[in-house]
Amino acid sequence: MTAPLSPSLSLEQLRSDVAEVLAEEPGSFADDENLIDLGLDSIRLMSLATRWREAGFEAGYLDLAQEPTVAAWFDLLEGKR
Repeated sequence: MTAPLSPSLSLEQLRSDVAEVLAEEPGSFADDENLIDLGLDSIRLMSLATRWREAGFEAGYLDLAQEPTVAAWFDLLEGKR
């Protein structure tokens, strides 16, 4: 019996997911830019947390809310699979 594959989320996919909920282009914000300043609210943050949890990542809403940047989230999600 083979072990299940670990989930994988590229930096590009993470940027794309964030851009989608913000209705922005993936290249329109920096990886270290505070996403709250760009309009990320609790509902959008919860939808991202749910999407990534369903993909197999353990990071939840509160984990993501602590440092709302693409760079921080990528590091967090890489460590929580």
